[in-house]
Amino acid sequence: MRLIVAANRAPIRKTKKGWSASIGGLATALLPVLEQHGGVWVAMGEEPDLPERQAFPADDPDFHVRRVALSDEEVDNYYYGMANRVLWPLSHYMIEHMELNPVFYEDYKKVNRRFADAVIEELQPSDQVWLQDYHLMLAPNYVREARTDATLGLFWHIPWPAMEVFRIVPKARELLRGMLGCDLIGFHVDEYVENFLESARVLLGAEVSGNVIRWQGREVRIEAHPLGIDTARFRRMTEEEETQAAVKNLRDETGTEYLILGIDRMDYTKGILSRLLAFEQFLKDNPELHGRVSFYQIATPSRTKLETYKQMKREVDEAVGRIDGSYGTDSWVPVHYRYRKYTQRELCAFYNAADVCFITPLRDGMNLVAQEYVVSNSDGVLVLSELTGASYALPESLSVNPYDHQALADSIREALLMQPDERQRRLAAMKERVDELDVHKWADRFLQSLDSVVVS
Repeated sequence: MRLIVAANRAPIRKTKKGWSASIGGLATALLPVLEQHGGVWVAMGEEPDLPERQAFPADDPDFHVRRVALSDEEVDNYYYGMANRVLWPLSHYMIEHMELNPVFYEDYKKVNRRFADAVIEELQPSDQVWLQDYHLMLAPNYVREARTDATLGLFWHIPWPAMEVFRIVPKARELLRGMLGCDLIGFHVDEYVENFLESARVLLGAEVSGNVIRWQGREVRIEAHPLGIDTARFRRMTEEEETQAAVKNLRDETGTEYLILGIDRMDYTKGILSRLLAFEQFLKDNPELHGRVSFYQIATPSRTKLETYKQMKREVDEAVGRIDGSYGTDSWVPVHYRYRKYTQRELCAFYNAADVCFITPLRDGMNLVAQEYVVSNSDGVLVLSELTGASYALPESLSVNPYDHQALADSIREALLMQPDERQRRLAAMKERVDELDVHKWADRFLQSLDSVVVS
């Protein structure tokens, strides 16, 4: 069985030494499957000088990358437009950020059609097709129309909103019909599964029985497949001498008894500003802890072309300046703000050093940072938004409503002062859970389920 993956980004990157596999995310999960069984990875082609079809590795190929060439205008409308200014805010309940431009949808349809055409051209008998995420909602049905015998799965990596929210988007029914070209659709948690089933039942009038949708003479199974991280890799990186040296340097640089950590992309769904305001409230409420606590907020640049993201960065910058200006001293900086990218190895040092990891998105599909912290830390506390998929997977975290400003501030004190035996008990339980969510197990479980759908 070969595997045909269709995803927005390619799993390989060009370096000074040539082409190499990307690190993290889907590439970590699916490249071993492609190396074992062969296949093709269909991805967006943004750079015109790259080959349409590329063997990898070049000297002894395990699989091929097939690029769907896009113009700058198509990238703007399909990716920055429909995907990230319509579907992203919609799925995260941030409808005030939606920009409903009809041109976005027209190019989204065209690009999805071209992804589907590329999949169809590559498809061989007995291949399995696994499409990824909200960028390709229409592509499954386009493939199904051409290849009724194809085996199609899709995994949705962000929240699926309640039906009443999803129906806000124009073409909601057309988007649902596109996804129902699949045999299997996966989400992180049961909440998203139930929301999708209700969307199909109410908006399309589809017959729903348990977790199966009967649609146009076929059955589509809807399942929860919570995604994890490469646990073994994060353990190795954390234990390396280089990482442990960085941990010591970080603690020495901070110079405080406690270190709190936030790591996010600079995105309005992550709640970075409200988290900073909560830390400011914490400082106001707990003067006896001044000089004893440092908060590191790492914000990775994201979608910097979009004005909403630029405005958010300005607000975060202002909040950091105000907090440090109001509470900082010659010997103490309350907030250490880092707006830059870090390698996963560098992040492991932050994870290992932090007494508290403060992960409070306003909404999140899973949130893998929470899992990375659990694996990389030995005695810390995870404060986690109850509006993430990870909150279902990690019930031993210190759960908090990210919209409750005072509760956020109070959770910092609770986490810092938690007794060592309770910290260890909670963290040990979460480590076991993260092991079961491992990204390789996730890929195996989904593909096994896709096999069973076809057999049944």
